[in-house]
Amino acid sequence: MQHENLKYKIGITLIKGIGNTLAKNLIAYVGSVEGVFMEKQAALSKIPGIGEMLSKEIVSQNVLARAEEEIEFVIKNKIQTYYYTDRDYPFRLKECSDSPLMLFSKGNCDLNAGKFVGIVGTRNATEVGKENCKKLIFDLAAAQPNTVIVSGMAYGIDICAHKAALDAGLTTIGVVGHGLDRLYPAAHRPTAVKMMPNGALLTEYLSQTNPDRQNFVQRNRIIAGMSDAIVVVESAAKGGALITAEVGNDYNRDVFAFPGRVNDEWSAGCNALIKNNKASLIESADDILRFMNWEKQAAGVSPVIQTALFLDLSDEEQEIVSTLRQYTDGVQLNELSIQLAKPISKLSSQLLEMEFKGVVKCLPGSMYRIVK
Repeated sequence: MQHENLKYKIGITLIKGIGNTLAKNLIAYVGSVEGVFMEKQAALSKIPGIGEMLSKEIVSQNVLARAEEEIEFVIKNKIQTYYYTDRDYPFRLKECSDSPLMLFSKGNCDLNAGKFVGIVGTRNATEVGKENCKKLIFDLAAAQPNTVIVSGMAYGIDICAHKAALDAGLTTIGVVGHGLDRLYPAAHRPTAVKMMPNGALLTEYLSQTNPDRQNFVQRNRIIAGMSDAIVVVESAAKGGALITAEVGNDYNRDVFAFPGRVNDEWSAGCNALIKNNKASLIESADDILRFMNWEKQAAGVSPVIQTALFLDLSDEEQEIVSTLRQYTDGVQLNELSIQLAKPISKLSSQLLEMEFKGVVKCLPGSMYRIVK
């Protein structure tokens, strides 16, 4: 039964002309992904955005045979699948309107646990850029061992970030622009193998999908959406790293960049981001830790729970407090909404009221924690 349901989840991603956003609207309108394939063409054609042509494509159900092939590949190769309504789908990515309906992952990694830092940059990385990348990751690991490094497995800064994360003992996720039956570039396969025990390769693409140019542009939004913070280490005036930074800004993520000398070709993009207020200038991991409020608490200092001073909390507020106490580093608004089974609109107003009372604190990236 589970595989039957997965067939429809994969199948809807294969319908030409229906992207992620339209598919989500269609599923919501019909009531379930299975219902989309069971619905009559006349009814489908009346749904906003579908029309006559797409409704014919859906009822033909030609995509389901290909979906069944993919399920065989997934089972054979022990691939994890994540549907956008699944509880273990990345909650950071879930809040992005154009997030993938399906994700496929190979490895051993919780896509929701830890502090996720996307590190991107040019394929033509300089030695200075590589050193900045390595030091940044090692310092993050020392301060926050639960940091997860997200990048794109490409040449240059990407692979430097993955290797540095492995050396520092951090979990690292490589977001790729092709199916998991291959790896591009092939030269990075040894690093990918080392990532499997404590990390993963992640993609929205089915097997047999080639690493075409447009796929890498699309995968950049996954890197941005998965991350709490995005760091551009080096970039020319144009490049994929800048696309990731732009998308990160659109997603309301915190974007950082290392500055470079004014005449350095591979720092032109970073300097432009900083100059145009699209990224905060950083020189070390300390800058990120301070900006994101991820600094370690001073040793020997016992926190005083501010909530003990407030006895006028409602039952619902007490429930929020009890849940937040389970997350010492804070929890993202979407995840908190799921935990409490409350709509985000209502929860946001309650959290705002609790902020006024000094009970909770809002952190960058819509993270909330108890005031200490």
